[in-house]
Amino acid sequence: MSALPAPRTETRDEPAEAVPAAPPRAGRRTLAPMLLLTVLGAVLVLTAVGRVWATGTVAGVTGGTLDVSVTGSTVSGLPTGLALAALAAAVAVFAVRGAGRVAVGALTALAGLGAAGAAAAGAGDTAALHTEAARKLALTGAQAEQVGHSLWPWVALAGGLMIASAGLLTVRFGRDWPGMGSRYDAPTRRKPAQAGDTPADLWKALDRGEDPTSG
Repeated sequence: MSALPAPRTETRDEPAEAVPAAPPRAGRRTLAPMLLLTVLGAVLVLTAVGRVWATGTVAGVTGGTLDVSVTGSTVSGLPTGLALAALAAAVAVFAVRGAGRVAVGALTALAGLGAAGAAAAGAGDTAALHTEAARKLALTGAQAEQVGHSLWPWVALAGGLMIASAGLLTVRFGRDWPGMGSRYDAPTRRKPAQAGDTPADLWKALDRGEDPTSG
């Protein structure tokens, strides 16, 4: 009598544990350029607005001429404020994630474009110089003559465009950049120790500062 074949038992392969995908390396590589563009752009803007943008002369009341000049911050205070806002936004990038980070990038880009636009408008501005001439002579209608403009407005414009580029990088790749880390997240309440916990679990709870006996 032949032996009956043993029943076949089907074995199912257990699904492999899902491994979270790492952020694209191309996205991570753009984090450092973003920071560099923001800082360097802001430095260029803040340095340029402290320099003389326009010079001229004005005829004195008693004869002769007086030299007058205005700095970029006198011509417009907008580039300074927008450059400082861009620096703050670069720090805020690490405090937000997802759509919030994209919004910060968009605001940074707008700040850079605003700074560049204000610098371009101030490159040929003479109103501030005329105002300074009138202030120097204490005459309302005084006008500066032999007006000249420096290259510092264009330095500020270049800085603004660098800030705008940093903002665009944040919009494009910001979702892939790392954040502050879990230790900065709000603390969550862990479940109390249960009857089935091992001594090792209890020691871990004590190490975290928890009371294993609390229910």
